Amino acid sequence: MFNTFGNILKLTTFGESHGVAIGGVIDGFPAGLKVNFEAIQQELNRRKPGQSKIVTQRKEPDQVEFLSGIFDGVTTGTSIGFIIKNTNQKSKDYNHNTNVYRPSHADYTYDKKFGVRDYRGGGRTSARETANWVVAGALAKQLIAHISINAYTSSVGDIFLEKPYQSLDFSKIEENIVRCPDVEFATKMIDKIKDIRKQGDTIGGTITCVVQNVPLGLGEPIFSKLHAELGRAMLSINAVKGFEFGSGFCGAKMTGSEHNDIFNKDGSTESNLSGGIQEEYLMVWIFILELPSSRLQLLCKTSLP
Repeated sequence: MFNTFGNILKLTTFGESHGVAIGGVIDGFPAGLKVNFEAIQQELNRRKPGQSKIVTQRKEPDQVEFLSGIFDGVTTGTSIGFIIKNTNQKSKDYNHNTNVYRPSHADYTYDKKFGVRDYRGGGRTSARETANWVVAGALAKQLIAHISINAYTSSVGDIFLEKPYQSLDFSKIEENIVRCPDVEFATKMIDKIKDIRKQGDTIGGTITCVVQNVPLGLGEPIFSKLHAELGRAMLSINAVKGFEFGSGFCGAKMTGSEHNDIFNKDGSTESNLSGGIQEEYLMVWIFILELPSSRLQLLCKTSLP
């Protein structure tokens, strides 16, 4: 139960940061989908550690191996099992943590809750677990290929990319190691991270995600609203401290008349302060970036139309 997420598609994961492997089982995936394995691996390559100087330097190939649920490259409708083997465990690097609780980590909580903890890189609480989510997400994206999903770094520390997403070229996101579609701001963000790193410290940031062509009517009242389900997923990511739609926390400073999204005759709205919950464009603030930091802090931003 505690290792499972999803309703129609259910992902159950296992493994520790310094164990033999991590992996998962996906239930509810329909039969007949021709799987693009290259696309799945590409998503893992985007996430894997050690790919630049501004992320963790652990070297892992993150090569996924599917064990069941796919035959001749096509899903069979049965449980899809997969593993990602750990190849670069350096458990001895954590020997000094045997009797020390790291600040802002789950070490103390796990020790008190279970009476035992895996101090090697956080064990089950390590962000390495998110590689399992990437595999499941990459598969799910192939079911909803008509939906456009783009995410980019919108701030690092006190450096904010204030430009509306409509003016950005998403094709440039992968052109720099900080994954910011604006070259000028990307350079500033990278310099900021390197400067903080030289000081022996880390810095947090925010990610903006824009999802387009979402069908109407997703989500169910009362406890399965779309933004509630997405919030649960995003806040499950290690170190995430905030999640907002549209105007987000800034909406608390606005009056109701200022915040209302007035409907047009075609069902669209004149503004998008509600983050797309009322129309076909879904605008979400989420956190999926692996900066070399265990402290990601949401910074309130002006809402985008």
